[in-house]
Amino acid sequence: MLGPRALFGGIAAAWRGGAGGLQASSSFATGPRQGDGTFYELRTYTVKPDKMKNFLELTSKNIHLRTAHSPMVGYWTLEFGAMNKAFHIWKYESFAQRAAVRAALAKDQEWQGKYMSQMLPLLDKQENEIAYLVPWCELGSPPKDGVYELVTFQMKPGGPAVWGQSFRAAVSAHIKTGYTKLIGVFHTEYGLLNRVHALWWNENPDSRAAGRHYAHEDPRVVAAVRESVQFLESQRNFLLLPTGFSPLK
Repeated sequence: MLGPRALFGGIAAAWRGGAGGLQASSSFATGPRQGDGTFYELRTYTVKPDKMKNFLELTSKNIHLRTAHSPMVGYWTLEFGAMNKAFHIWKYESFAQRAAVRAALAKDQEWQGKYMSQMLPLLDKQENEIAYLVPWCELGSPPKDGVYELVTFQMKPGGPAVWGQSFRAAVSAHIKTGYTKLIGVFHTEYGLLNRVHALWWNENPDSRAAGRHYAHEDPRVVAAVRESVQFLESQRNFLLLPTGFSPLK
């Protein structure tokens, strides 16, 4: 899973093709930028081992109080790669909007009383990152219910100006195999820098495994990954199961 051939996977939901889809950047930029301020907050909660059932029941019952303030992209539990963790993604149009949402949540007595006061004792740890979609990818949607794979790449310092072209080429090579669907590729702005999260949809774990084996025999994939792996420091894969209240199923 961690070898060079396992570096990338997916099929793009939508591409902004060619140079026309990329935003101009100054000589001081680390790579092409998005044309708007939309960003995503990626949150990971580590739940106490004996409290996951309580956590999910409480969240399912009260998550509507949270989504009344801002849109949720998806909410999952981790099946493989880590245990007792919940992963969720929230969309914001600007940092000002997020600040306003956080302020409103702090004043929302129903949210604080029915959820936060009861949820926090169930957790061991909270983590978050702020990330942008890479300019050549749009947020996709699954064709039907399935499972998700979150692939986290820690790239060498320098940003997309250094490794972006090779990264995209490796993704493109996997896209041509057509065995899975890309939901989004996120590049961190806050958190560990030079980190890229790729979120893929698969019908089930077995179809994902079969597709990966097929892709690893494709010479286009092998060549592209050999080129891009020189910029990789580490990689970690997680299998995610969508919750019943997740918009992405």
